[in-house]
Amino acid sequence: MARQRSEAEKRIANLLLTAKESLGVSAAFLTRMDETTQYLEVMESSVPLPFEEGHGHPREASFCHAVLDGRLPAVMPDVRAFPEAAVLPAVALGVRRFASVPVVLSDGTLYGTFCAAGLASDDEISQRDRALMEVLAQAASVIIEPEVRTRARESEIHDRLNPVVAAGGPVVVLQPIVDLATGMRKGAEALSRFPEAWNKAPDVCFAEAHSVGLGHRLEVLALERAADHLKRVSGYIAMNVSPSTLLTRACTDLLGHLPVERILLELSEHDPVEDYDALHAALAPLRARGMRLAIDDVGAGFSSLRHIVLTAPEVIKLDSSLVTGVNADPVLTVLVRSMVEFAHGCQARVVAEGVETAEDAAALLALGVDCGQGWHFGRPGSPEQLRPWSPVAGDEPGADHPAAA
Repeated sequence: MARQRSEAEKRIANLLLTAKESLGVSAAFLTRMDETTQYLEVMESSVPLPFEEGHGHPREASFCHAVLDGRLPAVMPDVRAFPEAAVLPAVALGVRRFASVPVVLSDGTLYGTFCAAGLASDDEISQRDRALMEVLAQAASVIIEPEVRTRARESEIHDRLNPVVAAGGPVVVLQPIVDLATGMRKGAEALSRFPEAWNKAPDVCFAEAHSVGLGHRLEVLALERAADHLKRVSGYIAMNVSPSTLLTRACTDLLGHLPVERILLELSEHDPVEDYDALHAALAPLRARGMRLAIDDVGAGFSSLRHIVLTAPEVIKLDSSLVTGVNADPVLTVLVRSMVEFAHGCQARVVAEGVETAEDAAALLALGVDCGQGWHFGRPGSPEQLRPWSPVAGDEPGADHPAAA
């Protein structure tokens, strides 16, 4: 069965048909070249050929390579007139006339060649035909380039992330979450860290992973790394997961084997929920065992209120954009007060993220925010760097009270 062509390949095929009909040849094709091999990418032919799209052969054995090297002209009315061409395999296949021009991307990179081949010689083929081929090759490069850039980007992401996945996931550090009234730690959030040389925020790294099909695996590995800290700290650990990853078997299997009464599972408001029924089904057994749910980054967009209404979380985490400078900003003050009233009305507690100053911490406490997280209380670090834990009366050792944020 014939291979299904992409939209880009269909457009390339139309260009090849133009070349084939204009030059009166039997076949026209687009090739891609690497250092050693020439690959037949798209072909339009009116005669049977012994190879198909995707076929690769040694680059040095092709007419195109010799043309690129300047050993053969771009247009050959009769290839047998050129000793360099007469010994190449294409002649044995019956090729008698040939035209080949390079396909070059916008940055000057050679992609491959745009070619036309006939089974009979033709003295009428001319430089005008070469000019037409060059125009068609340029059009082909415009069509090809976005896909080439996408493939290069995906390859670069895989090259960066594969070693991290093979090593068991990102490094996971902990940042304290403290009671604003007492300053004592109630829990900690697990935060992923990727190589500093990447100069990329964790959410960007996870988004890139999802774009190349590694996202679910990377998130589950991060959860495993976060879970490793449970035996080293007291209180709860907040762990981030996207709704789509939560619905995977790997994620639900992992959470099913963890002490979920010590886990606050954070769903980001940035990630859309396609199926709330499926989300409820995944969360229900975990919440029945004592796991609490938080909606993260509330205030950073418009989807968080829907998340809150449809999931009834135990904790609402205010995005740092609502928190930073709240002590001196009347608009932020009104927004935070409204969010606190809304959250408490939903029987949820409020954690403010991005608390960096004592002034903001005091303002948040006055507005009724329950807990805070940010550099004012401690930077992300190892479990041993966390401030002391403040248990709630009746807690089991090492566990956090179900109602405490």
